[in-house]
Amino acid sequence: MGGRGTNRSKQSAERREAILNVALEVFAERGYHRASLAVIADRVGLTQQGVLHYFGSKEGLLQAVLDRRDELDHATLGPRSGGTAAARDAIVRLLERDGERRGIVQCFAVLAADSVTEDHPAQGYFRDRYARIRALYTEIVRADYGDLLPSGVTPEQAATLLIAVVDGMRSQWLLDPDEVDMPALFRTLAELLGSKTLGAAACPPPSDA
Repeated sequence: MGGRGTNRSKQSAERREAILNVALEVFAERGYHRASLAVIADRVGLTQQGVLHYFGSKEGLLQAVLDRRDELDHATLGPRSGGTAAARDAIVRLLERDGERRGIVQCFAVLAADSVTEDHPAQGYFRDRYARIRALYTEIVRADYGDLLPSGVTPEQAATLLIAVVDGMRSQWLLDPDEVDMPALFRTLAELLGSKTLGAAACPPPSDA
């Protein structure tokens, strides 16, 4: 009895994983609204009801895909500690890892873009996610630099810029991976944010005239 139960549990977990991987591919190709349960079910060799058995609804499947991305990111980033330099290095590790998982990066980019449309089921997820990341980066940068970076940028501005650059680099990398070195470019931006030269160029002193 125990052996059969264990086998059934293993098979169920494997089937759920297969559905999740296929859903990730289909969401990446078509976005959420154009991705049908029929296509996902067909690719994984199940009926639509078979897919719903594991995830309850299309929105439940979407949430599982988003949760999978979060789990992978948390595993790559590791525990939070060490201030700005450690945070920068953690993001670089994440970008290096992204270079090995194009499908997940593409899926997340498509869903994030989709989420700005009216009544998108992931809109709240992405709004909350960006708010959390901005708050975290702001706290880390302020701990190292205080209320103003050497460049004249505030921690809040730096946090928003870092997120925007990471998302933008991912989109450019998806389109032309050979020309976009995400880890190296992020390190360059992190250095520029603390550069007095950058601050002077962005905010030149007033004219004596």
